[in-house]
Amino acid sequence: MTLKRLVLEIGMGNDLHGGDYTKAAIRAVQDAVHHSSLTMIRTLGIDWETVQVHVTIGVQEPAQVDPEAVKSTLPSGQVSVNVVKGGLDVPDEEIDDIAVIASAAVEVKVDMP
Repeated sequence: MTLKRLVLEIGMGNDLHGGDYTKAAIRAVQDAVHHSSLTMIRTLGIDWETVQVHVTIGVQEPAQVDPEAVKSTLPSGQVSVNVVKGGLDVPDEEIDDIAVIASAAVEVKVDMP
């Protein structure tokens, strides 16, 4: 059997005040997953425990993201989270604050003949 990607969803999330990279990452993942309804998994009789969900998060400070917190927001499947440099930081010098913008790619893969 071969692992095949069934779904690729893209999302964007932010933390407008406080510079919380994990919060922005979680919001980006939730934005992506709320664009999909994966009824095909049930329709095809695929066991959700065998489904692989690969999440890639892009932020300016990858080390500031808690991958386990991001992973815990996904309801099922074998979830992996990879955080890379990307996204955007928008500083607000007037109040010494930063808006963090994260992007997410969520891939759903299943083992198929």
